[in-house]
Formats: sequence, structure tokens, C-alpha cells
Amino acid sequence: MRIIQPRIYLASQSPRRRELLKQIGINFEMLLLRSDPRRKISVDETPHADEQPDNYVRRVSQAKAVAGYGALRFRNLPPFPVLAADTTVTLDGKIFGTPESAGQAAEMLRQLSGREHQVLSAVAIVMDEHVEVAVSTSTVRFATLSEERIRRYLLNREYADKAGGYAIQGQAGAFIEHLSGSYSGVMGLPLFETVNLLQRFGYPTP
Repeated sequence: MRIIQPRIYLASQSPRRRELLKQIGINFEMLLLRSDPRRKISVDETPHADEQPDNYVRRVSQAKAVAGYGALRFRNLPPFPVLAADTTVTLDGKIFGTPESAGQAAEMLRQLSGREHQVLSAVAIVMDEHVEVAVSTSTVRFATLSEERIRRYLLNREYADKAGGYAIQGQAGAFIEHLSGSYSGVMGLPLFETVNLLQRFGYPTP
């Protein structure tokens, strides 16, 4: 499938994903899924019973992209590929979503303290019936965090809307002893996998 004009839609409000796409020179437009009150679009981000983390991020990212493409058609926007992504942190098979409070973020950080965990980032692209999904898996090892260090970190509210309650590109970068995998994937959009998928849609990439 060839695209006449190099443009995609980003079905995400994440400033980190916008920054990463700009970093590699991808021309995109924001596609806000809930901006039209006549069409309520919701994606079930609740993990299913016994759902594996890999399957979870694949399902959610694809559902976001499909919903985004549906919104695009509903609004009669020019048809270009829709990109969506989902990131989760997992420890011992348990999925860590985004914390709903500082207390929940603190508990997540206590569990991650001094241990290795995995960060899974899935990217999905949809255009008509063409759907592509890829997953990046990274292993992150945290230093041992004292209660005081956790308390200070929570004061800046960096944990809000972050899988696992931390942002690698922020102050929590100081917690990380070792990273094996994709830095951009831990941020929320694995660039290597994103470029590979865009190429399958004929999009010019770096």
C-alpha cells in the first residue's frame, strides 16, 4: 500500500509520543478520540483474567488504532494511517498500569525497588483493513529506593499517567541502574518498531 502524501494520525495525547515522532521527522496530526460528543469512543484498558502482558499491550494498542481510524472516517477526514500505542510495566507477570493516586504509585515503586522488571510497549497502525502491531520488550533494573527517596519523587507528581508510576525521561531516570532494550520504548513509543511498521504502509522513514 502506497501513500500519496507522507502523513499519519496519532491517536494519543501523550506528549512523549509526539516528541518521539518529531525526533525522527514523522509528519503527523493529532487525532483525539473523545473530542466529538456525538461519538463516544472507549477502549477497554482493563486487563482480562489471566491475560499475558504481551497480549494485553497488543490488544489495547490495536483497539486504540482501530477506534482512531473509525473516528477518522466518522469525521470525513482525509484517509491516512492511524498510529496508536500502549505501554505497561510488568513484574513477576503482574501488570502495572497507571497509578490512580500517590499512594498507589508509592506501592508500585516499592515493588520495583532493587529489582528487574519489564516494560512492554506496543505500537499499532491501521489503514482501511490493513492492521499491523509490534511489541518492544525492555528490561529495567531499579536501584534500592528508600522511603524518603520515594516520598521526594512523588512530590513532583511525575508519576501521574505513567505506567508503573515513573518516567524514565524525568527524575526517575536516576533510579535506573541498568536498561536492556529500547529507551524510546520505555518512554512510550519504540522507534525501531514504529519505523518498521510505517515502512509496511509505504511511509518514507529515516
